[in-house]
Amino acid sequence: MRNYGGLVHAVGVFARHRGGNFAVLFGLTASVLALAVGFSVNVTQLYNARSSLQGVVDAAVTSTARDLTTGVTREADANASVQAFLDANSQAGILPADQIVMDRLIVNRTAKTVRADAHVDVALYFPIFNMGDMKRVAASTTALYSDKTIEVAMMLDVTGSMGPNVWAKTNKIGDLKVAASGAVKDLLDNNIDPKNPRVRVAIVPYAEAVNTGGLADSVFVETKGGPDLPPPVDAPVSVSVTLAPDKCATERKDKDGYADTSSDGPFTSRWDNNGKEYLAKINRDDHMKTCPTPELIPLSADEDKLLDTIDDFSAAGVTAGGIAAQWGYYMLSPSWRSTIVNAGLSAGPANFDKRKVAKVAILMTDGQFNTAFAGGRGAPNSQNAGQMSRGNAEGICGEMKRDGIEIFTIGFDLNDPTMTVTERDQAKSVLQDCSTADTSSLKHYYEAATGAELKQAFDDIVRNIEKITVAK
Repeated sequence: MRNYGGLVHAVGVFARHRGGNFAVLFGLTASVLALAVGFSVNVTQLYNARSSLQGVVDAAVTSTARDLTTGVTREADANASVQAFLDANSQAGILPADQIVMDRLIVNRTAKTVRADAHVDVALYFPIFNMGDMKRVAASTTALYSDKTIEVAMMLDVTGSMGPNVWAKTNKIGDLKVAASGAVKDLLDNNIDPKNPRVRVAIVPYAEAVNTGGLADSVFVETKGGPDLPPPVDAPVSVSVTLAPDKCATERKDKDGYADTSSDGPFTSRWDNNGKEYLAKINRDDHMKTCPTPELIPLSADEDKLLDTIDDFSAAGVTAGGIAAQWGYYMLSPSWRSTIVNAGLSAGPANFDKRKVAKVAILMTDGQFNTAFAGGRGAPNSQNAGQMSRGNAEGICGEMKRDGIEIFTIGFDLNDPTMTVTERDQAKSVLQDCSTADTSSLKHYYEAATGAELKQAFDDIVRNIEKITVAK
């Protein structure tokens, strides 16, 4: 205490020794400090007001752009929509209540943008210099909207490892049903007119093969010791008819027995090594053992039909990820439109046109791709089924991305202790390679350890599909 007392005494002596100069100096210093503090407070106040205003305008314009995209709001009503949002949110934060003024709103039909300019007059806490009592703060936001339609193909793993595990107390197929059903509902909620849906979803359950359901006419059934190609188109009817034990399909094979990764329709003409014309149907390999029970559903806006299919999922079989990617590609390819239409299943996929349609693939698995019946041309003959499956999947994903399809992938429970480190790494690698490259604002590869995380991954992907980018 005596030390502090000595310091106070010394300051007093210094002040008395300098006469009245110290008091004058102290007064000047205090005035400068007060002005600095006041200016700092004003700057902070204006910064916070501008930040708050920008946030409100961003949200108003983004919300309106999203409503324009989904059809909730018409272009003629965009002004009222933004103003209503500003009015509803001007009570929040540090902004003066009901004082946000929208200076202009521009809906650019060519660029598909919504731009709003707004301002608010802020009463300063410390009016100093020539700042006056009020200061105007302005903000501007431009958001994109779209009249694109959306087509989503969901390739979902229903293999045996997805089944309930009493010891681990898990039910991955149940978790998948919840997550996928929620995604379908959220996607189709964007449809205002059921007769003219903006969003359609295809479901491709897969295991060792894909159950083609109503598209079974597109399948060529191999026989033991028989050819890998369908018979020539001019072959006798008796030769061209083979009874199918089920509706499943594996890879499509080319004339040399390699996997044909193209998205061509099944009734496209091909020529064998003898110059004979045949149809490019999809093989059902004679070595295939287990046909998944759930059937694929081509693009549809029928929510009940899609949800019923997911609800009927059951787990069995091994993981043919390359076959899954192949059928997801078919469901988004316009080359399959006539086949799907002729089967009476739906209107089929639209043409590839980024200006008019967004095509999205979601590939989900809980493990390593380990099954294939044909490898890619040029691959080493020493490849095993897993290597072929992963190679085919990556090749098909590359084709999809070149066609403008956005690919999201989900690895579910990939850290399962029953998997080896190699299996885990290979599973993650193929999913990362298949997915579209991430951007600063858009994530494409997800890992989920639990059912809750799986649902969150699907929820995030649905939001990303409808993501609106705000350019400030």
